[in-house]
Amino acid sequence: MEHFPDNDDDLFTGKDHTPLRPDAFELGPEDKVKKIEGLFSEIMHTLGLDMTDDSLKDSPKRVAKMYVNEIFGGLLPENKPGVSTFKNQYKYRQMLVEKDITVYSFCEHHFLPIIGKAHVAYISNGEVIGLSKINRIVDYYAKRPQVQERLTMQIVDALKEALGTKNVACIIDAKHLCVNCRGIKDTASSTITAELSGIFRTNPITRQEFLHYVGSHAKFD
Repeated sequence: MEHFPDNDDDLFTGKDHTPLRPDAFELGPEDKVKKIEGLFSEIMHTLGLDMTDDSLKDSPKRVAKMYVNEIFGGLLPENKPGVSTFKNQYKYRQMLVEKDITVYSFCEHHFLPIIGKAHVAYISNGEVIGLSKINRIVDYYAKRPQVQERLTMQIVDALKEALGTKNVACIIDAKHLCVNCRGIKDTASSTITAELSGIFRTNPITRQEFLHYVGSHAKFD
């Protein structure tokens, strides 16, 4: 039986937890692939598809591997990126902003894609992080069935923990295909969420500087 690492309790607890059962890891990744393969084959069969057709017969296995290892790979604690920090030897005291980080996630209500951009900023408290690690943190939490609000908070909380500072901010602007391609079918709308912590929340000047850098005219009280 597999267990969560001690430092990955974000999966279970807190306002931004991912809703998982305590037995979520009794099956390893390979066993999950086999089980999902069989279940997805049943779905395709129920839809009336000919599972002996050359184009369809391997689709359940492809979907199962994609679910476990790719688009929902953020549900595997072993995929959590290692985050190394470095001393802020240059004494850079201003905010660092990484904008337009690609977000690919899946809505947990209809299991349709969420596609957009994340803009992340922090002010060093003596430690800095490699830029690619910010992208990896965004990608890790995006690769779960998600709601955008939770994803935004998880990114901020992960960076706060890694950097030892409350001064972290994240804005996500994304399209939800559950809105764009079904139901109301509004292809023009997007959703913006923000999580502002530390000085980004308490200092209006810092907050507006961040919004200026990422090109947002939104106001957050």
